[in-house]
Amino acid sequence: MELTSHATSYLSLLAPLVAIGMAVITRRVLLSLTMGSLVGALLLNDFQPLATLESLARRLVGVFWTLPESGAADLGTANIWNLSILAFLLLLGAMVALVTLSGGTRAFGEWAREHVKTRRGAQVTTVVLGAVIFIDDYFNSLAVGNISRPLTDRQGISRAKLAYLIDSTAAPVCVITPISSWGAYIISLIGGVLTAHAVTDITALQAFVEISALNFYAISALVLVLLSAWLDLDIGAMRRHADMARQGQVFDASRGEPPGNLTIEEAQGGRTRDLLLPILILVAATVAMIFYTGAAALDAAGLAFSLLGAFEQTDVARSLLVGGAVALLATLGMLWPRSTVRRHTGQALLHGVHSMLPAVYTLVLAWLLTGIISDLGTGAYLASLVEGILAAQWLPMLLFALAGIMAFATGTSWGTFGIMLPIAGDMAAATDLAMLLPMMGAVLAGAVFGDHCSPISDTTILSSTGAACHHIDHVLTQLPYAGLGALSTLAGYLTLGLGGTNLLALSVTLATLTLAVAWQHQRRLNHRRDKATS
Repeated sequence: MELTSHATSYLSLLAPLVAIGMAVITRRVLLSLTMGSLVGALLLNDFQPLATLESLARRLVGVFWTLPESGAADLGTANIWNLSILAFLLLLGAMVALVTLSGGTRAFGEWAREHVKTRRGAQVTTVVLGAVIFIDDYFNSLAVGNISRPLTDRQGISRAKLAYLIDSTAAPVCVITPISSWGAYIISLIGGVLTAHAVTDITALQAFVEISALNFYAISALVLVLLSAWLDLDIGAMRRHADMARQGQVFDASRGEPPGNLTIEEAQGGRTRDLLLPILILVAATVAMIFYTGAAALDAAGLAFSLLGAFEQTDVARSLLVGGAVALLATLGMLWPRSTVRRHTGQALLHGVHSMLPAVYTLVLAWLLTGIISDLGTGAYLASLVEGILAAQWLPMLLFALAGIMAFATGTSWGTFGIMLPIAGDMAAATDLAMLLPMMGAVLAGAVFGDHCSPISDTTILSSTGAACHHIDHVLTQLPYAGLGALSTLAGYLTLGLGGTNLLALSVTLATLTLAVAWQHQRRLNHRRDKATS
């Protein structure tokens, strides 16, 4: 029986701080997540060792199978969401291994060498793909990573830079697009806030569109990632990885193979379509399942089909699982006639599954920790700190900072949306209802910012997996970019607080970002010139 005497107090911050601090200091992500979970379980169980170990064991099993309460007759139920996501990762690893074995990755790399001749071209292509595949951030991160990796590797672009390009298009695009899993979820939350405060002059969808224009961080992140790709801009820790990549070392080999990286021998005679066709099948099958599961849920509820309704009701995890299974079977059927593939299929499948195990372990421990953090009430404690602090015009800036801290500490932007959007609505109603949309926009912006920075975020983990980059390398190299976007965003919300219009605030955000990028770019040019003359 867990105790909660330390929940929803400043001690609830201890578990995420231990996990995040250890990850940065030791760069051992699995150890850090384990220690954070242990500290959180100790707090929940009043530091009783046996109760803590029992709690951790139940919670770890609960990641896969939801156990019944003590004394209940039933055996519990499978945790379908988590199991589906993990199975999708393993299926994707197996599919990529088959494609690699067939020589498809090599062929695509050769094609890329002929058609994408510059570093700029490889990076811009990755950004465009990330913007186009906006259905879901998990799917975006893994699909874009596997398509773009041969492009960026051929151009000597570091895996850390690839992970940044993926991560900074996945969530920012999803959070401002109504036709996405994120958009549907956020619109449902916004609808609840509008109903709670009797706001009837605007629909939830209209409010979402207006809020998206006030999500200054998502807009800044997309502008910054495009500028970084166009200018080949490497900031902070990214420079070291860029230097290594130019010498042929696209990831830090001193720490072993990163998740998702495959080193199997490729067959000669592969074709570009051996890579592209499986990815296209994966996209088509997953999107079809997203609509199918959404339509089935609407039908079961007696509701008419609508595009937005289907996205709101869809089962993303099940769609990914079915899409991955269809793509793997199609890939196997397409490549089976080749003798090289037939002889080594079993070995390739095992190798592909094995390559994804580090990502699986990391995700399992991240889910364990975020469940503990949720029960500690870390998010609720952080939310309680802002009530009644400032006048309404300053609240967007404050809510952006708080949502960022919450998402960073809890590792979940969706959880932050669920907690903070209703709070933003209550605060606007208590101060100035005209600030409702800017305050909710600030919450969405802060949640994505914190998610980008957090080493315990599942989106961050999957972006590093898709890029086949060491997870902590991705976290540390993305921080300076996220920081630039956050500073620009704060300038925009400060402008709102000083009485500026929404358009002026957005203009200030983008102007601040542009000046910061121009300064960084000039510094890089000066450094290269000094290096050339020395």
